Amino acid sequence: MTGPITGQLSEFSAQIALDRLDPAIAARAMALTFDTVGVAIRARHDAESTPAMLRAAETLGLMHGDATIIGDRATAGPAGAAWINGALAHSLDFDDTHAAGSIHPSAPIVPAALAAGEMAGASGKDVVAGIIAGYEVQIRLSLALVPKEHYERGYHPSATCGAFGAAAAAGRVLGLRADQIANAFGVCLSQAAGSMEFLVDGAWTKRFQVGYAAMNGLVAATLAAEGYKGPDQPIEGEAGFLKAYAPNPVMPNAVAGLGERYETMAIGVKPYPSCRYSHAAMDGLIALRAEHGFDIADIQSVEIGLPKTGWDIIGDPEDDKRNPESIVDGQFSMPFLAAVVLRQGSMGWDDYAKHLKDPETLDLCRKVSSVVDPLPEAEFPRQMSGVARVRTRNGDFEKFVVVPTGEPENFPDMAALRAKFDALSAPYIDPANADRLADALLHLDRANKVDAVLALSRPQTKH
Repeated sequence: MTGPITGQLSEFSAQIALDRLDPAIAARAMALTFDTVGVAIRARHDAESTPAMLRAAETLGLMHGDATIIGDRATAGPAGAAWINGALAHSLDFDDTHAAGSIHPSAPIVPAALAAGEMAGASGKDVVAGIIAGYEVQIRLSLALVPKEHYERGYHPSATCGAFGAAAAAGRVLGLRADQIANAFGVCLSQAAGSMEFLVDGAWTKRFQVGYAAMNGLVAATLAAEGYKGPDQPIEGEAGFLKAYAPNPVMPNAVAGLGERYETMAIGVKPYPSCRYSHAAMDGLIALRAEHGFDIADIQSVEIGLPKTGWDIIGDPEDDKRNPESIVDGQFSMPFLAAVVLRQGSMGWDDYAKHLKDPETLDLCRKVSSVVDPLPEAEFPRQMSGVARVRTRNGDFEKFVVVPTGEPENFPDMAALRAKFDALSAPYIDPANADRLADALLHLDRANKVDAVLALSRPQTKH
């Protein structure tokens, strides 16, 4: 007999329809999809992990098919496209986040929904509904695990929970019944994985495991569509996901407010291509720099206050964080990110290549320390807050940012979303085609089929 939590999530995913939702929810999902595609386009060409991934996909036979690889003229099989696009969406660490769930929603879910849409010849309306279903399932599972405790076990919730969200998304797009989606969740239980060990040495596995979650969800939904049976209680069972992956799961969180409160509306967009826990402090440093105009040469020390969960990821161990060697190191180094924004007042993807070998940036990096601070800790997990303190020869300055730029309370307007998309895609998508792609993604619910929309992401120009 299907477990109650599994049953509720499955029924919700099978029944969700845009006609019964507030139009603002669909609009937000399409804006997030637009943001995700822009990130994936740049990662297809610039992420250092992409060539090896594509060669492996070719060797495995996953490149044989008609499904779209975002930002590429080549195509792949649906499973290969879900994997590659999911990894691309996460490779720059520029993809969206849900603060309370401490999770990246779109990277595993949007690619699974798009691949399923191409498989089934589904309408954009069904794909958007699938994406929303995926968000709601993935985020609630992370909340039920209690993200801090899930992290402390070494898991990466964007990947572990992402597989279930991807299955919900793909299952809805493929038109599965609730009992079939429940079976897909059962298959996901045997696949859900994702480790934080990449933090130790800058490995590329964080990117891979999120892409693999997208593929796992699509595979699970496809197996279920063909009648493959999974366990009845994959989420709430004694050896199910929640009890196996966290010490003290809060089971009711998995379905709290389901169908009434949409966590989709609590997803934030990143303004900087780095770990989200760094963003509030970066906002604070940029504001202090603009307000006081202090000279970098006058800075004596910088202290960044973080919540404990964030400090574990971007602040500790301090010596390693002060001496980043790779892009992954930089993405998860509060000292490095602080040094970059103090030097130039901004942070973009191209700044990693510019600053990782810059002696002045690295010297400043070694003046930055990170601490667990009671101010942001009091706001966690509702917000990923941060406090910046700068000591100079001319005085001390402090800025506490509760809500970082890009959160729902500070959600970017369309001009800001488009500026981010253009900065990422411009080297590879010409302006006219970028306009068509942007319009098609932001109105994805009007598309008869998604393959024509995705075809617009293919590059026309060379870098």
